[in-house]
Amino acid sequence: MNTLGIRPPDSHNQKLVANVHPAAWVNPQPPERYNLVVVGAGSAGLITSAIAAGLGAKVALVERHLLGGDCLNVGCVPSKGIIRASRLVAEARRAAGLGLAVPVDSQADFAAVMERMRRIRAQISAEDAAARYRDELGVDVFFGAARFAGRDVVEVEGARLRFKKAVVATGARPTAPPVEGLEAAGYRTNETIFELTQRPRRLGVIGSGPIGSELAQAFRRLGCEVVVFDVAEHVLPREDGDAAEIVQERLRSEGVELFLGSHLERVVASDTGKRIRAVTAAGEAMEVVVDEILVATGRAPNVDGLGLEAAGITFDARRGIHVNDYLQTSNRRVFAAGDVCMEWKFTHAADASAKIVVQNALFLRTKRLSSLVMPWCTYTDPEVAHVGLSERDAKERGIAVNTYRVPMSEVNRAVTDGEEDGFVKILVKAGSDRILGATLVASHAGEMISEITLAMVGRLGLGTILETIHPYPTQAEGIKRAAGAHARTRLTPLAARLLRGWMAWRR
Repeated sequence: MNTLGIRPPDSHNQKLVANVHPAAWVNPQPPERYNLVVVGAGSAGLITSAIAAGLGAKVALVERHLLGGDCLNVGCVPSKGIIRASRLVAEARRAAGLGLAVPVDSQADFAAVMERMRRIRAQISAEDAAARYRDELGVDVFFGAARFAGRDVVEVEGARLRFKKAVVATGARPTAPPVEGLEAAGYRTNETIFELTQRPRRLGVIGSGPIGSELAQAFRRLGCEVVVFDVAEHVLPREDGDAAEIVQERLRSEGVELFLGSHLERVVASDTGKRIRAVTAAGEAMEVVVDEILVATGRAPNVDGLGLEAAGITFDARRGIHVNDYLQTSNRRVFAAGDVCMEWKFTHAADASAKIVVQNALFLRTKRLSSLVMPWCTYTDPEVAHVGLSERDAKERGIAVNTYRVPMSEVNRAVTDGEEDGFVKILVKAGSDRILGATLVASHAGEMISEITLAMVGRLGLGTILETIHPYPTQAEGIKRAAGAHARTRLTPLAARLLRGWMAWRR
């Protein structure tokens, strides 16, 4: 039984590995030259390979570990499986307010939650299976560590893969802050937190960005005592302060202990647990003892060991591979996609970048990274979704905007659902209805943001959204209400007087 270190070695993880890194896999014999060699089989690499092969290209896909990358194995899929379970727990605790009696001492079955996550992950892994890419899509799949041996050749497990064009899509990995004793005490990241089968009684989370906030809330709802440390003054520091404040207060109300603006001094392992010593924002020293530590402070691009120098590809450890607006590297034959070269480290961003590199590598260079309108969502409860400019961005760039904000407490469906925390906030260019950005805080913000993203891509203004019939009642009606607020500002005093005169004449 080979699970490549994936734990626990149960039937679900055995099925996962059988799909995305089969033990008996034999690498194919390479042809004289490939149209495209793709290094890395995460979201960007898989989509690049599938599209290129579908267009008739001869494609090689190289992966050293598991097909599916972070998203399938240690990111989107497992985290959302756990978050779904934790949301159900939170809903059950609020059930009495909706007329459903639930025993107050009901506890989540942590082991069952994690087992369900592994089962779902194994099920979804069939989409990324090596056999599917070989047999259905016609991609030559190689397992092993890839290394450039020249400007037009990659070596893997003794085979030389010559290429017309290549794409590096090796992704990124979690990083840890340089805290004294942290390495010795031991910690988990998103790559190892989903191995847990027993609930840790106390969980310390370092970092309150999307991963830290999502998992802090989920583990708290599943019965863990959770404490979060961050040097930032509020959680989700990339988001607008008013959006982050709602999530922050929800975390606190659910019992997550937050030490924001704090600095970690050291971690010491002892018989009673892992002792975290920090200095709070007020300058006071404090200690917390936990059973597990989750580090969620950032990611670094995977550029080491690829022989990029031999291929004439420039890079650095922080930004990753250097690319132009066409995602082309300093070697004109080689492109890069996804987390290894982009600031946006999202699965859907990797998907979008894959489509750019296929067009630009195999056909004419016509697609640009700068043309993308990129939404994102943090899957806390409530969710925070964003696209385009924030108010802070507009101010820094000197762009005059008008902002329209509708509290979810004014959206009838949110009220009936008992999900009133949050708002819809849309920014338009001053004096017009052209949408420049939006931030949504709502239970289903991730589902709602696509309407605004589509409007921005299609250059449709708030006037078009207002004219679009929205089913009633839905939470997306908050977007239409924001459009209505904009329309009311277009009614000038002069126009209002003329309308009143017209109506008086018509009586």
